Amino acid sequence: MRAFVVRPFGMREGINFDEVQRRLIDPALSMAAIGSSTTGAFLQAGNIRQDVFQGLLAADLVIADISVHNANVFYSLGVRHALQRNRTLLIGASQRGQEVPFDLRTDRYIEYNADRPEDRIEAMLEALRFTLLSDSVDSPIFQALPQLRSPDRSQLVAVPPLFREEVEVAKQRRRRGVLGLMASEVMTLSVPWATEGLRLVGLAQLNLLAFRAAKATFEALWKVAPADTETNQRLGTIYQRLGDLDASEQALQRVLSDPGAARQERAEGLSLMARNIKDRWRASWADSRGASAAERALSSPDLFRAFETYRRAFHQNLDSFYPGLNAMALVTIAIELAKKLPDHWESLHESEEQARIDLERLERQRERLSGAVGTSLDAAREQLRDRGAEDRWLDISEADYILLTSDKPRRVASAYRNALASAPEFFVDAARLLLDTFQVLEVLQQNAEAALSVFPPRSSSAAGSTPGPAVILFTGERVDPPGMSPPRFPDSIRERVRQAIADAVGRVRESSGGPTLGISSGAPGGDLLFQEVCEELGIDRQVYLPGPVDRFRGEQVSAAGRFWEEKFDALLRKEPPPEVLSELEALPLWLPAVPAYTPSLRAALWMVHVALALEPQRLTLLVLGDTEEHLFWPVRDAAEQYGATIVNISTSELLEANTASTA
Repeated sequence: MRAFVVRPFGMREGINFDEVQRRLIDPALSMAAIGSSTTGAFLQAGNIRQDVFQGLLAADLVIADISVHNANVFYSLGVRHALQRNRTLLIGASQRGQEVPFDLRTDRYIEYNADRPEDRIEAMLEALRFTLLSDSVDSPIFQALPQLRSPDRSQLVAVPPLFREEVEVAKQRRRRGVLGLMASEVMTLSVPWATEGLRLVGLAQLNLLAFRAAKATFEALWKVAPADTETNQRLGTIYQRLGDLDASEQALQRVLSDPGAARQERAEGLSLMARNIKDRWRASWADSRGASAAERALSSPDLFRAFETYRRAFHQNLDSFYPGLNAMALVTIAIELAKKLPDHWESLHESEEQARIDLERLERQRERLSGAVGTSLDAAREQLRDRGAEDRWLDISEADYILLTSDKPRRVASAYRNALASAPEFFVDAARLLLDTFQVLEVLQQNAEAALSVFPPRSSSAAGSTPGPAVILFTGERVDPPGMSPPRFPDSIRERVRQAIADAVGRVRESSGGPTLGISSGAPGGDLLFQEVCEELGIDRQVYLPGPVDRFRGEQVSAAGRFWEEKFDALLRKEPPPEVLSELEALPLWLPAVPAYTPSLRAALWMVHVALALEPQRLTLLVLGDTEEHLFWPVRDAAEQYGATIVNISTSELLEANTASTA
């Protein structure tokens, strides 16, 4: 979360505004874990530049000091109030002889004593929390015009093209660990475009069905903008995929209860709500097959609730063919089951005549939907041609429509084959779910079987797959260079270190009770010994390097001597080959300059997110070393944040034991 501070600079009318920043604003923001920047020299020079506008408009919070009648401050405050409805906090020095301007007089703001601004830190912190948690409007412009909407944040924030490219490459190469690392960096390094950067990463994670990682990303977004429509819609999808339908519906209700929501947004919100009802309907017959499943599916009121909700969503926005297709699919299921089970259908009604009337009503609704959805799809296709663009979701939706309307299974299979080519995994997974439903209920069975025959194998990352392995992530000391004083890992304790690693890995594997995977880098010392131990114990292992293999060997391994070179070369002959974070082995240009953040630290944190992306049933961080200044302490903090168990091997204790044994 990031704040932007608008204030005078230096000494003005007896107030040292730089000291107010240092003694009041900065401590309060730090206590609230909020990063900040100010208008700085841009306002001192009277020059409102593009990056200042971006700070004013895109910041999660703006703090404006209105102690004195400063034109630049009031201009900046006016810009903020004109384009953002809330999260603007006013502060001012008390007893300065100048009244608060009339237009701001009724607004709640924090007063401070200019001689002792630090006395108001607690009040400032409370005001920050209130401002961030409340969704109430504090802009006088939005208060006067309640139907006015803030512009889309993505229109106000310039995400660096290099960041966009890195997200896209990570998505195409299915590098979930890299995406997790980038989300963490955006959240912790206080980049001004953090919100939209997180959105890009979260959408890429959704595309790869990395639902738990996407949940963390979008929940971080939600904390910044709890009323953001897209964030709540995506959370609705993520919670649904993770099986938490109650949380999903809460997120979607936030969209539907927003009086300013556009018709398109309401249509998607209702569609996602209908999908949750459909999930409950599927759950009502999921443990049965054949006639039993068909009877239970037809008997469930959730079948018709889901149908009606999808139909309402389609009527909200006839350009949105997705809910129309789903309404059409559900009414088709109801009609086909009613025809296949006439006695059961009749038993659900008061009379045979009422059963016949209801079935005819469903058939008329299906006929109307078929025409409307077909027209909606045609219109979407025509608009796409005009733009010279492609849309795999539209391709799959057209295949779904053919499934529901054609009596030629070969045509159905051909439509899906073409639509699935290069389609994102998320789209494939959604399409398969519909076909699985038809197959189990034996509805349009020939069409469904023909379609499923051209689908790729099911992904192990799909929702409901088996949990990942127990992961042991290793980090720690390298072997000491010659002459290092005091010693941390001299060559003389190499065998003791190796045995300590073997003992620790053995205990973790024994307690995990399932498949185990070892992850580390390939540095001379603990990393290579850990890899060797994993191989001897029959544990699968993976190697992750910060840069190209040859460069890593030349710069990191060779300096340690021939013994370690041979171990590294032996490692390279094994499978799988090492994975590399960056061919340049340097920090990305889009990252802000942070003194302690180095390529080596970034690579170590990357391995944490690689391990998390495996969704391990248990994550253990095995740390070799003692020194707090060493690289592994930030890694330890990151792993603990995600619930990892920490196992520490003290090199100083091994040194003491070695000294005692040789005395």
